[in-house]
Amino acid sequence: MALWFSASAVVPALTAEFGLKGWAASLLASSIAVGFVAGTFSSALLGLADRLDPRRFFTVAAAAAAVANGLILVVPPTSWAVPALRFVVGAAMAGVYPVGMKMASSWANSSGGRADMGLLVGLLVGALTLGSASPHLIDALGGLDWRFTLGVASGLAALAAALINLVALGPNRAGRVEFKARFVLRAWSYKPLRLANLGYFGHMWELYAMWAWIGVFLHASFALNPGGENAAVLAKIVAFATIGIGALGCLFGGVIADRWGRTTLTMAAMAISGSCALAVGFLYAANPWLLTALCLVWGVAVIADSAQFSASVMELSDPAITGTMVTVQTCIGFLLTTLTIHLIPELVNLVGWRFAFAALAAGPFLGVIAMGALRARPEAVKLAAGKR
Repeated sequence: MALWFSASAVVPALTAEFGLKGWAASLLASSIAVGFVAGTFSSALLGLADRLDPRRFFTVAAAAAAVANGLILVVPPTSWAVPALRFVVGAAMAGVYPVGMKMASSWANSSGGRADMGLLVGLLVGALTLGSASPHLIDALGGLDWRFTLGVASGLAALAAALINLVALGPNRAGRVEFKARFVLRAWSYKPLRLANLGYFGHMWELYAMWAWIGVFLHASFALNPGGENAAVLAKIVAFATIGIGALGCLFGGVIADRWGRTTLTMAAMAISGSCALAVGFLYAANPWLLTALCLVWGVAVIADSAQFSASVMELSDPAITGTMVTVQTCIGFLLTTLTIHLIPELVNLVGWRFAFAALAAGPFLGVIAMGALRARPEAVKLAAGKR
């Protein structure tokens, strides 16, 4: 997952060296999301996540993504080849994230008080979170050489393509199923699944736009304080911490969800993260310690619920098509991220950083309503603590 923000993390360096900004800078983040949507859509239509050996699918996908990301180093940074290659990276990642989720769920225990689906999927999303945060740390260690960040991220993905073959599949893995196109429609036609997906969509409206732009926001804010000459390095470190600390949110979110229920955890996390989106702008150019503290809280809350939406879909779905259901969910969720990733810089131009992130709060607040509706349905017993 280091590939995902490997380009976004170096936007300040590319801006300084090549004058990259505005729409071109947004494309570095949105093109990978569009590619992921295309990849997950194709995977869902063909049922690849439920028909192929997930380890082999993951290997080929991670290797292809590593090669495409590495090729960015040999093309002009301001050319259209860069977003095209990022699109390929995103399409290949469709064989990594949802497929990894399916592999993790194959080891879940669903018996009474020992239920641990939330923890297992939370651990995987925690790894995703650390991987997504890592380019900011790599960039801080590598100084202003953006090539170093892209190269290391590509190398890590290539390593993952090899390591995944050491993974064993759990006893809950369903056998290969004859795929039918109507399976895709199940994600919307069955109301409990629809509500779980709507909650996830509200979550995704906020998540990747926050992750994509938090480093730029912090850099701009820290530069306005005394000692602003160190703003660049400090912003990279705090951005890494803000995203990376979400791994703890995933871990503890999984434990809480398994004990108190999926709807409880998701509603609480979205209420907190939406409130942070509203509040963070008021600390723009304020004391860096106060801003950092709020960002860390936001970083925990914004991802603590992510795995639980996927766990909810897997628990509400037929086991034979869980891979397809998670793939459909992530496909539409990431399509939403392409809108908000481009929305933030436009809002910055209109209202400034003080109010730009506030627009992200609408997603989680609507997500709370969807999960509240799911909580009231009898099918929600499958998501309740100790009853799975």
